[in-house]
Amino acid sequence: MSQATAPAPAASAPGFAGEQKNNDWIWHLSFGLLLAVTLIWFLFWTNGYAATDSSKIVFITAVIFAVFMAFNIGGNDVANSFGTSVGAGTLSIKQALVVAAIFEVSGAILAGGEVTNTVRSGIVDLNAIDGLDPMEFVYIMMSALLGAAIWLLVATRMGWPVSTTHSIVGAALTVGFITGKGGWSMVQWGEIGTIAFSWVLSPVLGGVAAWLLFGWIKRSILVYNEAADTQLREIKQRRAELRQEHKSRFQRMDELQQISYTNAMARDAALVAEEDFDPDLLESDYYRELHHINKDMDNVQAHRALENWVPLLAAIGAVIISAMMLFKGLKNVGLDFSALQNFLVMGMVGAAVWMAVFIFARTLKKHSLDRSTFLLFSWMQVFTASAFAFSHGSNDIANAIGPFVAVIDVLKKGEIADEAAVPAPVMIAMGIALIAGLWFIGRFVIQTVGSGLTQMHPSSGFAAELSAAAVVMAASLLGLPVSSTHILIGAVLGVGIVNKAANWNLMKPIALAWVITLPTAAGIAAVTVAILRVTF
Repeated sequence: MSQATAPAPAASAPGFAGEQKNNDWIWHLSFGLLLAVTLIWFLFWTNGYAATDSSKIVFITAVIFAVFMAFNIGGNDVANSFGTSVGAGTLSIKQALVVAAIFEVSGAILAGGEVTNTVRSGIVDLNAIDGLDPMEFVYIMMSALLGAAIWLLVATRMGWPVSTTHSIVGAALTVGFITGKGGWSMVQWGEIGTIAFSWVLSPVLGGVAAWLLFGWIKRSILVYNEAADTQLREIKQRRAELRQEHKSRFQRMDELQQISYTNAMARDAALVAEEDFDPDLLESDYYRELHHINKDMDNVQAHRALENWVPLLAAIGAVIISAMMLFKGLKNVGLDFSALQNFLVMGMVGAAVWMAVFIFARTLKKHSLDRSTFLLFSWMQVFTASAFAFSHGSNDIANAIGPFVAVIDVLKKGEIADEAAVPAPVMIAMGIALIAGLWFIGRFVIQTVGSGLTQMHPSSGFAAELSAAAVVMAASLLGLPVSSTHILIGAVLGVGIVNKAANWNLMKPIALAWVITLPTAAGIAAVTVAILRVTF
């Protein structure tokens, strides 16, 4: 069986060659200006935020490193997040930009603080580096940013979706050893062990979740639709044959027989136009046989799977989206419901979405089964893409914000603190850099994830995104900086396994890139920290 009844429109996904050739200079110019203005504004803001006696050059360098890191996260991780949507033809790359701009930044601002704290101080035991010069700590964080960013840029250009979490954590720890402060004792091995376990678990959980979800979707909806579509085609063929047969019979009749038969058919046509007609009153053989054919078509119940199961899937997706907002975003802005209130809100949202999608599915009965399947899953994939963007913003924006906040906090206070507030302008600036990175360099990773690992359709893209969003959300709630890249790649491969179409040859260089991510980023960071210590 193929993976879906709907046509696969993503052979050349929107946002790739065709779209990119037209008027792209306007988009390039717009995003270039936006990024430049943001960087200038951010430099002015951070200049006023930090202490006046801190090194201006160090401060400016830290800002550039952080924005560069966020830019490359956008080109790799955010592009990885939207690869399935663009590859399935649900969103063009420009539409993906709009969704990312809203939900990535919202996730970072509303729900990103907890993970940022884990990256900044949960991995490194600040007590073990007591006596470390605060500026050495600044150099460690700055080098971690640059080491991770350069590796991300290289990997993105090669089309490899890699883990920014691996990059930033490995670089931060390695340069800690280079400074000779803290050594092995600076590492909170309990935290590292938990995070390492989650890294291993991420692609497995993503793959298993997507394999289960898409396997069920395929068996319950897509395979049913294919069987129903085959029956409908056979019935339409019977109807065409009936029309041709009676046309031949009519031509063999004499004139009086033709007049009599025409009058009978006219009366039958008027009869079948009535809402509840008695088929026994039909006079012509043509309409009697046509009635039996139409009855067989009704018995197929072609849209039954769409009407029964798609609203349920949409409701599940809505519950996940609302859960992210209630347990993460709204909690951080001070709206703290009780557990019962949270579940009641989630239930109401799920019920409302179920009813809305059910009504929408009923209105598609007059459309072809292929078209109805494509439309329903396309709408649902837009929502799951938004949910995954929110989860990604709440989780992986920490990779750029955490080390940078540590830097500006030290430059402001002159000491290494256990905690530091994350100012909203930092979130906004990094969010804008994310979107700019998605536009300028994200298409390489989008092509890999959207069509390289397996062919995407809205139904398979929906399954991969919903599975990945649920796993990332759960990890974010636990404060674990898991790799959303590994989770989504695992989910995409899970879909490919169901369809027996996973591109393992392409997965080999991606897996190799995952392995060398930590040492490569660490090596670049080690060189960077040595240069910074000499320069400043």
